[in-house]
Amino acid sequence: MALETQVKARSSQRMTAVDAILPLEPGDRLDRVEFERRFRATPHLKKAELIEGVVHMSPPVSLDGHAEPHFHLLGLFYLYQASTPGVRGADNASIRLDAHNMPQPDLALFIDPQRGGQARISDDGYLEAAPELVAEIASSSASLDLHAKLRMYERHGVREYIVWRVRERALDWFVRRESGFERVALDEQGVIQSVSFPGLWLDTAALLADDGARLQATLHAGLASAPHAEFRARLEAASRS
Repeated sequence: MALETQVKARSSQRMTAVDAILPLEPGDRLDRVEFERRFRATPHLKKAELIEGVVHMSPPVSLDGHAEPHFHLLGLFYLYQASTPGVRGADNASIRLDAHNMPQPDLALFIDPQRGGQARISDDGYLEAAPELVAEIASSSASLDLHAKLRMYERHGVREYIVWRVRERALDWFVRRESGFERVALDEQGVIQSVSFPGLWLDTAALLADDGARLQATLHAGLASAPHAEFRARLEAASRS
């Protein structure tokens, strides 16, 4: 009887080991369901992404290389969203794109699904499908953001994609055309105007120079423009339909 008890105990230990959820590790190749399962089982983990079936994790975040630029762009997006009912924003929200991709972009802007936006919100509170605009803070052109992530966002229908290359003091803004993403050219003032979000005007030189007053002045000019007023009217009409 004692031997039988020992056998059952060893069997139980083996089952526990098999059933245990393995930790999420960079470089793991998983599907999205298993990625989410392991992510939820690692409460201390703040940021992890599944890109083309491969797990990526961010290193500790520096102030000048990421956190402060992120904060500046977040503030600009919030001012736009606050002035445009029907537009929503997200900071580091995980997005379910398909069975092998669940990115966690630094920032996203999207039209409320109830007003015709292309993204959805799941019953458990996750974004599903591509938001209209995604922004990433990158170190350089060698970053994942301008390679595998760019191709992933392009394939899944993101309409505009911004990559701020902090160390190289440059900003890339891609807009979806028939053939895929194309870089947006600056106008004579060095300002980029969003296609998906009329009135979202970004003075890239002011952003890179940390000129907050000029950044806000440019954005306020966009918010006062006729295209932004028309966009607001369309979103308001969509809310009543």
